[in-house]
Amino acid sequence: MLILLASSNTELLARWEESVFGLSSPCIINNSKNFKDRLPKANPDILLLDYKFLGLNLQKDILDITNLIPKIKIIIFSPAIADNEEWTLFKCGIKGCCHYDMNPEQISYTINAIQKGELWIRRSLTSYMLQELVEVSLEKDRIENAIHDLLTNLTKREYEIATFVGRGESNKKIANRLDITERTVKAHLTEIFRKLQITDRIKLALMMKDTISALKPSQASHTYHDPSYFV
Repeated sequence: MLILLASSNTELLARWEESVFGLSSPCIINNSKNFKDRLPKANPDILLLDYKFLGLNLQKDILDITNLIPKIKIIIFSPAIADNEEWTLFKCGIKGCCHYDMNPEQISYTINAIQKGELWIRRSLTSYMLQELVEVSLEKDRIENAIHDLLTNLTKREYEIATFVGRGESNKKIANRLDITERTVKAHLTEIFRKLQITDRIKLALMMKDTISALKPSQASHTYHDPSYFV
């Protein structure tokens, strides 16, 4: 098991290193500028990620990371953040969210739990989980119809571009793949947003992930851990 530690905070890194002692020989990235270049080369199983490390667009960064390395399990360490923001990070693909002041013993316990396929999630977020489960259960037909509409309302090229966005591809990479200009990709995205009644790339990427999940339901089951276990 390879654990990657990504932070420029020396105190946080020291606590992380203490927590993973005996579990793994960690790889450390303390410069965000070369993070995305080094990440695929390291190919970690678990990523301990500082909330402040990558900048302002963390949700998109999480989507990019999980698309780049599907097996990766991401644990975010953050200050106190709003419940809805934390829940969105879980929907983007993280497996745990911990406060900055978590001690090494707690961190080690969290890593072991997540490595076993569990989630480390606060009790206050269970209402979001339950609401989502109820919506999925009660609106299965609506979801299936939405998938059908997604396939039929978009042109073949638009759906192709939407799929690439769902995989975390940039406009430049999409343009190169399809042998078109970036300007054309942007024009297609504008039309995709209009047809799907969404406003940004993150929502499109999440929608494409949901589409794939609905077509191929996950066979994995998760156990949910409440960090207040240690309180």
